Amino acid sequence: MNGRQRLATTLSHRTPDRVCVDFGATPVTGIHVSAVTRLRRAVLDDPDQRVKVIEPYQMLGEVDDDLRRALGIDVIGVAPRLSMFATEQKDWKPLTLFDGTKVLIPGGLQITVDPETGDWLAYPAGDTSVTASGRMTKEGYFFDAIIRQEPIEEARLDPSDNMEEFGLLSNADRAYYLHAAEWLDAHADCGVVLAIPGAAFGDIALVPATFLKHPKGIRDIKEWYISLAKRPDYITAVFERQCEYAEKNIATLIEIFGERVQVALLTGTDFGMQTGPLLSNQMYRRLFKPLHTRLNRLIHEKSSWKTFIHSCGSVYRLIPEFIEAGFDILNPVQCSATDMDPRRLKQEFGAELVFWGGGVNTQHTIAFGSANDVYREVRQRIDVFGAGGGYVFNSIHNIQANTPPDNILAMFRAIRDSYR
Repeated sequence: MNGRQRLATTLSHRTPDRVCVDFGATPVTGIHVSAVTRLRRAVLDDPDQRVKVIEPYQMLGEVDDDLRRALGIDVIGVAPRLSMFATEQKDWKPLTLFDGTKVLIPGGLQITVDPETGDWLAYPAGDTSVTASGRMTKEGYFFDAIIRQEPIEEARLDPSDNMEEFGLLSNADRAYYLHAAEWLDAHADCGVVLAIPGAAFGDIALVPATFLKHPKGIRDIKEWYISLAKRPDYITAVFERQCEYAEKNIATLIEIFGERVQVALLTGTDFGMQTGPLLSNQMYRRLFKPLHTRLNRLIHEKSSWKTFIHSCGSVYRLIPEFIEAGFDILNPVQCSATDMDPRRLKQEFGAELVFWGGGVNTQHTIAFGSANDVYREVRQRIDVFGAGGGYVFNSIHNIQANTPPDNILAMFRAIRDSYR
């Protein structure tokens, strides 16, 4: 099988010739650019290649065709045109990270140095005349959002203020996606994921709006979570209008991509934390489920695409809700969280959900364990999740910058050994 066939078989809950593998197809299944750089050196003996930062907020590195083929990665992805800092992937320029890694960043990404701390500051759309929207500390490896919340006046709150980033696809967006469709035609042997823009309701990474120069509305993370309970009518108004745009844009994307795409990444909103859900089933049903159902139904009626929900943490109690809402795929499958035991998940939900992730713990095992620890955990997870099909291998969220290359290589060795 090639990657496309392998993913199609997996999505049909059948057993492929080997486990399907994704690294780099989405902003939640990637590898930090520093780790990609070291991986290229180890696998391709390529010490001088500057890896492109394809997602500057998390500083994710490009897994290009050469590395993908060398590692047996099956899936590629199409991201939105603009990054979290409203930059396009073009006009690449060199940058040396705090850890000494030499990379390429988008030309539109403007970084200055905080004179007091030495931290890096990034700006929306590269406009250094406005307040910075992201900060990377000298000891850090990626950016954190800078909260630019204006004082909230309850009587003047207007849901349209939280709508600035949502709208119909622009002519520039359409041209970008048409070009992406041609790129996919040249990679017809690969599995394909399309990240749907503007379909993640309340994604907390997006709430601070690092891509907007003057964000209005509720943009403080704490205040947003409070608003789910305190201002449900406001939240619903935002989500309803957002959903209307998303439905129209999804119809356009289906027209552009057709059968080239196999999976639609709809949402990266986190509904869980390490010890349990972030919200009740009742709140999910009231605020999120009707909208998820609408988008899933639209995609399933108008295309053969499967739909992908990313939610970190302990979401065991919410999984039946996700299934009823129409989701086909769950990621990242955070097995270290409460109630997220792999065998239990596979037994109870494996017939209805494709598990995408969960292959190795990025918080502990692959970052701080031995290569043997990594190898053993990966083999165990493939045995559990891969039984009977319906499993795409990926780590539990993105592989981080300081992950030892020997551990990453041990992961890929375990993947290869699982089908020998």
